[in-house]
Amino acid sequence: MVDTLAISVRRATPDDAPELADLVNDAYAIEKSFVDGDRTDEDEIAAMTESGVFLVLEQAGGLAAAVYLERRGAAAYFGMLSVRPGLQGMGLGKRLVRIAEAMAEATGATAMTLRIINLREELGRWYRGLGYRVVGTTPYTHRPMKRPCHFVDMHKDLGVSASLSMDLGGVGAA
Repeated sequence: MVDTLAISVRRATPDDAPELADLVNDAYAIEKSFVDGDRTDEDEIAAMTESGVFLVLEQAGGLAAAVYLERRGAAAYFGMLSVRPGLQGMGLGKRLVRIAEAMAEATGATAMTLRIINLREELGRWYRGLGYRVVGTTPYTHRPMKRPCHFVDMHKDLGVSASLSMDLGGVGAA
């Protein structure tokens, strides 16, 4: 199936909303053990395309992966990182995160932020491996909960100062 993946990422259009909602809900199905309902719907996706952009990676016959990117002041936010379950573990999520970071940095964003649900501990480890760090928590109010949970807010510096910090091991970086 890897041979059928597109080699480029494109910006989704409002016409992609039904397929994007399907992709996101498929990728987030694991969360149904602790929250009720689907992660999103076509209306929410269409509304989000008004304030940000979805980047999508295609495969023959449909979308393979997507991420939402939005500028919020000096920082950029990304969310709804979604990879079809059968394609997870192939580096598609990491590829989209790196592209989103590059796009955010190209627009002058100095940091990238995201939120994950605390019960998805594997996501925290994965994002820390990409250079993100926990900066706080936020109550979870998106959908009714089956188990108590909250958001974990994560942050990563972008740009020259972040590169210097990494190169110098964080010592003396501006």
